[in-house]
Amino acid sequence: MYDVLLQQFMSGARGPGESLNIGALSRELDVSQTPLREALARLEHTGLVEREALRGYRVAPMMTRIEVEQLEQARLLLEPKLAEQAAHRRTDEFLAALRATVDEFHQSAELADVETDGFNLYWRSDDRFHTLIAAQAGNRFLEMAYGALGGQIQRFRLFSKFGRTGARHAAPEHEAIFDAIADGDGAAAAEAMRAHVVGATVRLLGN
Repeated sequence: MYDVLLQQFMSGARGPGESLNIGALSRELDVSQTPLREALARLEHTGLVEREALRGYRVAPMMTRIEVEQLEQARLLLEPKLAEQAAHRRTDEFLAALRATVDEFHQSAELADVETDGFNLYWRSDDRFHTLIAAQAGNRFLEMAYGALGGQIQRFRLFSKFGRTGARHAAPEHEAIFDAIADGDGAAAAEAMRAHVVGATVRLLGN
């Protein structure tokens, strides 16, 4: 049910702010309410679903401009440092896994704005790319801080909107981050990550 609902969010079948009545969903999807409740609880943790007292669940609303800008500020404090430290702690296994996400992202770049499967690949490869870097940095407190932002970053990705992800622009940015990390150049990795976060925000806001 988690994947079913997530796919509906990605495709736009359920839009920002839409009510998610468990009884209605149970009848529509022909499933019991227990797996739906479990799926909605997981989605709430990602930030893609909100729960309101006495009103139930709803799809999270579109991010406001202020929220997008504040998320950018938080990411700029955190992610360049994670990239820098990951570069210093790189291993062959880590680089192979990171390379795979970059290759997947390249595959999604031409399709993310024209088909749902491409958007799905874009979403998952982007999440995996950033999560791998956070884990490789070797500082569990920084990784926890990134995890705390993770739900809002997922929300940022989703509401960058199918049809205007900017994946073609982001793909070479991922490549630049990977190259710097693979070279063990922490300063270059930090700068490449900074440019990527700023670029993603500019693309979303349409500046």
